[in-house]
Amino acid sequence: MHIAIYKIIFISRVRPREPMEMTGCVDQFQNQGFFARKSYSKQPDRLAGFGNDEISNASVNNDALVRFVDVEKSYDGDTLVVKELNLDVYSGEFLTILGPSGSGKTTCLMMLAGFETVTEGTILLDGKPINHLPPYRRNIGMVFQNYALFPHMTVAENLAFPLKVRRFNRAEIEDRVEKALDMVRLSGLGHRIPLQLSGGQQQRIAVARALVFEPKLVLMDEPLGALDKQLREQMQYEIKRLHAELGLTVVYVTHDQSEALVMSDRIAVFHEGAIQQLSTPIDIYERPQTAFVAQFIGENNQFYGTTIEIGNKSCSVKLSDDTIVYALPVGVQDIGMNVALSIRPERILIGNNIDSCQNKIKAVIKELHYLGDHLRVYVGLPNSVEIAIKISNAMLQGVPKPGDEIWIGWKTEDCRAMASPSQ
Repeated sequence: MHIAIYKIIFISRVRPREPMEMTGCVDQFQNQGFFARKSYSKQPDRLAGFGNDEISNASVNNDALVRFVDVEKSYDGDTLVVKELNLDVYSGEFLTILGPSGSGKTTCLMMLAGFETVTEGTILLDGKPINHLPPYRRNIGMVFQNYALFPHMTVAENLAFPLKVRRFNRAEIEDRVEKALDMVRLSGLGHRIPLQLSGGQQQRIAVARALVFEPKLVLMDEPLGALDKQLREQMQYEIKRLHAELGLTVVYVTHDQSEALVMSDRIAVFHEGAIQQLSTPIDIYERPQTAFVAQFIGENNQFYGTTIEIGNKSCSVKLSDDTIVYALPVGVQDIGMNVALSIRPERILIGNNIDSCQNKIKAVIKELHYLGDHLRVYVGLPNSVEIAIKISNAMLQGVPKPGDEIWIGWKTEDCRAMASPSQ
């Protein structure tokens, strides 16, 4: 944290008249003179993107605030950590970059902020290339995981700092600080220092400081990672409230799938330096396009087989014990292809509920976990694969027990057949 603070101070002294991103974000409420509300209309063709080819096709739109064009990044001149990235971020949207550690998501955010250089390609902000523009001239607000508040300054002084750097007059600074505190519901705490605040309050101040100077864009790098579960969920809704009320354009980086599903207009799922799928949260969860996305997002059962018949809306897959499973083919075109079968635990039915299912298999209950609103049941299939089933309490017809044999089933459209990762 101290290193980040010293960097801020150094930048402000060297170029005192320029905007500075490390302290940044946006400004006031619409009806208080902060932001004019921006409109963001989702366009289906752009939201259904999958893979870099389709993302490139989406890059012709004129309302993109941020555009990555064939962007690549290498730290050693040999290995690419970001590969041929083509991505548009539209004005007023909340885009989340989601992926596991080492997937390249934070590197993309750092290149956009100006803290990492671009090896190849171009990044445009509001139609202008910013590759060679230093961070303090990009007018981008940034919120860090560790808050990066000045510990020796009061809350009000922290909020005033980016405004003083930009040479706002005293009256306007006082007005903006007051409105920023009201915006994050911390009025009356301007006299305190950061150590006198809770973790959630400190994060709100970090967000307010990032918003107080009205940047074009707000970047958030896992800002809720240091908070406990309850506080993290509360802050998710606070950030979404500010996004909606102020019309912010937000690029948000996280490895938390539930956080991405709750907060995002669109999600870009990263893996090994490339976008695996770019779409709405519903599409990402319900209609994954790759085995990696299906396994990474939410709970998922995945087992393997070989295609023996392929149609337009269904295919037949033979498992290792010769059981035939009917599934929806996704990018699967060849008979004899090794595929990964993916189905969500909540899509699997048991007992009398399976009458309408095309797939019916006898299974043995291995474990039962009671989780209040639902029961998680682990069953073994004839091919020795173990899968999870999520059963709502309202659907229970007597409580099964380990060792019981039950019939389970699922519909063809709820099971997706995709190329196996080893294919």
